[in-house]
Amino acid sequence: MLVAAGVSFPTPAADIAESPWQLNWPAWRGPLACGVAPTGNPPLKWSESSNVKWKVKIPGNGSATPVIWDDRVFVQTAIPTGRKVKPDATSVSAMSIPHGEAPDEVLQFAVLCLDRATGKILWQKILREELPHEGILPGEGSYASSSPVTDGRHLFAYFGSRGLHCLDWDGNIKWEQDLGKLRIKKEFGEGSSPALFNGRLIVLCDQETNSFITAFDTETGKQLWRQPRDEATAWATPVVAQYGGGAQVITDASSKIRSYDLDTGKMIWEGPALTPNAIPSPVVGDGVVYCMSGFKGNACYAIKLGRTGDLKDSDAILWSLKKGTPYVPSPLLYGDHLFFLSNNSGLLSCVDVKTGRLLMNMERIEDLKTLYASPVGAAGRVYLVSRSGVTVVVKNSEQLQILATNKLDDGFDASPAIVGHEIFLRGHEYLYCLAESAPADAK
Repeated sequence: MLVAAGVSFPTPAADIAESPWQLNWPAWRGPLACGVAPTGNPPLKWSESSNVKWKVKIPGNGSATPVIWDDRVFVQTAIPTGRKVKPDATSVSAMSIPHGEAPDEVLQFAVLCLDRATGKILWQKILREELPHEGILPGEGSYASSSPVTDGRHLFAYFGSRGLHCLDWDGNIKWEQDLGKLRIKKEFGEGSSPALFNGRLIVLCDQETNSFITAFDTETGKQLWRQPRDEATAWATPVVAQYGGGAQVITDASSKIRSYDLDTGKMIWEGPALTPNAIPSPVVGDGVVYCMSGFKGNACYAIKLGRTGDLKDSDAILWSLKKGTPYVPSPLLYGDHLFFLSNNSGLLSCVDVKTGRLLMNMERIEDLKTLYASPVGAAGRVYLVSRSGVTVVVKNSEQLQILATNKLDDGFDASPAIVGHEIFLRGHEYLYCLAESAPADAK
C-alpha cells in the first residue's frame, strides 16, 4: 500500500497515478503530504506580464495554502469588519500581553470557493464573526494560517480557536466542533492544519497549557478519540502513514516525536526531541518518517516505521543531522532527495534519504532572502517561494542547478499548490493562478 495523506490506494502504481486524490491538491502539503504533485507540470517561468492565467484579490488576510479539487479552489481568510470592541478583561491577551496590544477589531473567519478556470468567487461563507482572544505579532502569523483539506465531497476548514467546520460543495455547513480557545506562545498565532485519512480528520493542538491531539469522523463530526500531550506550543501539521496493515498519526513537537494509532489514539512509539518552536511537518516515504526543526539549534531524524515504544536510542533512528534545518518551512521529500532550507533563509540543503549523506550543504541562492513558504516539487523541479515575491526554480538533482528566477508584485508566506499545468500562489493580497502561455489579463 502507498503512504498518502488522505486515502489509501491499492497497487498497481498505474491505478494510483490516476486517482482523483493524486490529480488534485487536497491538503496543505499536497496529495502525498510531502510537497510533491506527482502528476503536475506547472510553468517554469512567469512574471506579472506573462503566464498569469488569473489574479484575484482575496478579502482579508491569511497565510493558509489554497486547496484544489477538479474545477474548484478553496481559500481560508480572516476579514476585518472595521467594528471595534473593547477587549474582555478576562481574555488571555488582556491578562498577559508579551509584545503588543490586545486585539480590538471583530474579524470574519471565512472560506472562499473560486472557479479554477477564471478565479471568479463562486461563494463565500462566514463561519465565525468574533473578536480574537489573542493578538498576533505583525508579520509573524495570521488569523487564517491553517489550510483546509477536502475529500472531494466536503471541505474541512479549521480556524483553531474559531472551530473546526465541515462544509458541502455549495458552502452549506454540515457540522461544526469547538475545540476551545488555544493559548499560543508569544503571540505567534495558530498554524497547524488538519490531516485527513480514510474518514478520519486529525487535529493537533499543541499550546502553552493542556495540549492534545484528537480525531473526528468526517461524516458526522463525532469525536472518536482524544489524547493529552505533554508539549508546549508547536505548529507542525501531523502526517498519517500506512504501515504494516495499520495507519498511524505522526507528530513533530519540541519535547518528543510521537506516533498514534489512527483508530484508537493509543501511542505506538515516541522518539527524540526536536528544537524549541517546532514548526516543520514530518514527511514519510518507503516506511521511513523524516522529522526536523531548526530554531535555537538543528535537528533532523530518519526513523524507521514498524517499531513500538521508546525509539530515542534505538536502531530505528537510521540517521540524523544537526545542521542547516528549517525554522518555518517544512521539508520536501522528492524521490530519494530530501530538500530543506536553513532557518528561514535561502540556504538550500539536500540529503540522500537512503544514506543520510548531504548532497547539497546549505548552498546559497542569492535571490532568496526570507522564506516562510514550504518548497514544492513537480516535473523534476523544486519551487522555492519567498516573502519578497521571488520564486526560484531548481532542478531535482544532487547539485544546485537554478532553472529560473521569477518575480511577482505580491509577497508570499503561504506554500504553493500545484495541479496539472497550474501553480497557485496565495500572496499577502492576491491569489495567482499561473499557467504556461497565459496572458496577464487578470483583474
